[in-house]
Amino acid sequence: MPKKYGSKRLKLDELIKEYKNIKVIGFDADDTLWVNETYFREAEAEFAKLLSEYETPNKIDQELFKVEIRNLDLYGYGIKAFVLSMVESALELSNYNVGSKTFEAILNIGKTMLNKPVELLDGVEEVLEILSKKYRLILATKGDLLDQERKLEKSGLTKYFHHIEVLSHKNEANYSKLLDHLDIEPSQFLMIGNSLKSDVLPLVNIKSNAIHIPFHTTWAHEMVSEKESNEKAYILVNSLRDVLKLLN
Repeated sequence: MPKKYGSKRLKLDELIKEYKNIKVIGFDADDTLWVNETYFREAEAEFAKLLSEYETPNKIDQELFKVEIRNLDLYGYGIKAFVLSMVESALELSNYNVGSKTFEAILNIGKTMLNKPVELLDGVEEVLEILSKKYRLILATKGDLLDQERKLEKSGLTKYFHHIEVLSHKNEANYSKLLDHLDIEPSQFLMIGNSLKSDVLPLVNIKSNAIHIPFHTTWAHEMVSEKESNEKAYILVNSLRDVLKLLN
């Protein structure tokens, strides 16, 4: 059964009633339609092994995260940005003593990630097929454009989407621009995704609609505090199939 959260203590059926006006549904990609973050956790573990002579795994993870955040405005999101941050972290953690073999290994970590198969999450194609008959579906994701296009092509899901948008940042301003481009009112749009920070709260803040489907692992940058999410009007479900109970 879906759980509800409401700034006005709305009942679940009242939130669902608002969905009667929905015309367009947006889906996040990574960890909503297919597995993604799991591969980053695996890569971080490999990176920690490479740098094990310089620091503990926990310290390496912490320093890598700091570098990633520092580089976000320069590199954006995605595997290529992650590889560049690993290179920079390796230099700093080793006091600039790492050799060419380590850099080669870091590059290979990135290539392995880029070559991973696209593993669809449970129920994805079934849900998209059903909803695409009633709603206009769009994909709204962030990350490296080439990588996201590659994953979408491998997924076989392109046929279900009327529009595909790769955003540099998922914030209120960019979502508003997207809705203007689609010529759709916020109240007529529903976003579905695994990240409260990127897929839910920005939509709630522009008076649109959102459904949160948590993934079992989340990048620290996507975490939000209870204070940030408390009293916000969105619906939490356990799986994508639960969405059908709300919209059909």
